[in-house]
Amino acid sequence: MKDVARHAGVSVSTVSYVLNDSGPVASSRRARVLDAVRVLEYTPNESARNLKRRTTSSIGLVVPDLTNQFFALIAEGVERAAAERGVLVVLCAPEATDRPESIHARLLQGQRLDGVIYLSGAGAAASSILELAKAGPVVLVDERIPGFDLPAVVADSRRGAREIAAYVLSEGHRRVAIIGGPSVLWTADQRLAGYREAIAAASLDPDEVPVAVGDYRQESGYRLAEELLAGPADSRPTALLCANDQMAIGAIEYCREAKLRIPQDLSIVGFDDVPIARLIAPALTTVRQPAREMGYAAAGLLFGQLDRAGEGDAAKPEPPLFAASLRIRESVAPPPGS
Repeated sequence: MKDVARHAGVSVSTVSYVLNDSGPVASSRRARVLDAVRVLEYTPNESARNLKRRTTSSIGLVVPDLTNQFFALIAEGVERAAAERGVLVVLCAPEATDRPESIHARLLQGQRLDGVIYLSGAGAAASSILELAKAGPVVLVDERIPGFDLPAVVADSRRGAREIAAYVLSEGHRRVAIIGGPSVLWTADQRLAGYREAIAAASLDPDEVPVAVGDYRQESGYRLAEELLAGPADSRPTALLCANDQMAIGAIEYCREAKLRIPQDLSIVGFDDVPIARLIAPALTTVRQPAREMGYAAAGLLFGQLDRAGEGDAAKPEPPLFAASLRIRESVAPPPGS
């Protein structure tokens, strides 16, 4: 700004009045300032301006897996909320670089971001998240860290899992198996609990239901389906409850290669309702989580924390709990021979 003022032959305050439209400036002086801005190719430093105004300029967004459509939709919601406030979103994707999340946590701290939204869909170490929380506000999406008071935007995964398992069992299935998510994740634990509640309500023993632990990626769904369906046809599961759509799609891929028809030979369900779920054949029965809305709400929660900085815990609003709703399509039918 000093360079612009010197070039235009005006004071720094005059340059500020013109750039911020915050004070009266004669038309001739305004023209000289704008001409100097053009000649010098001056661009205001938004971070410095926002720091002076004490407003938010940039936030971080940690996304574990960019190939997962559910995470991409959450990122869209975050970006939309940030764009409405003129805030920059810095994307961090640890899986894309094969670097530990602890390294990315330090990188984000060094960027002087105002806050971070964290998607921990692959089992991130709690220490990385807590390290970030020491530097500024952190909001979790689709995850909680039991024992730590970090705000989290989640859907009712337990209820959604209970409803979809009850639907599969109502179709007559008694030999079911579960492809669950990473055991370190709260959401995976919630979905497993919901499945087990529905199984117990159907007068079956949840402890006798096979559970294979995946990592929410398509490849693990393929591999675990191969393991669970390796037995004779009269004893293997007639339905797979998959803890997300990615693993369900992997299981469907294996079944196609193994010449197993869905849903005639095997029923499969997922969780999340990503866009491709209704486009594959057969269309996947799943549980919908409103991903975009969750991302938008997480950004709003973070901005609210930043706006209320210094007001204490009493000012914290309760994070929203989103509904998880059943989407019945074509991948479930009564078991063979029923």
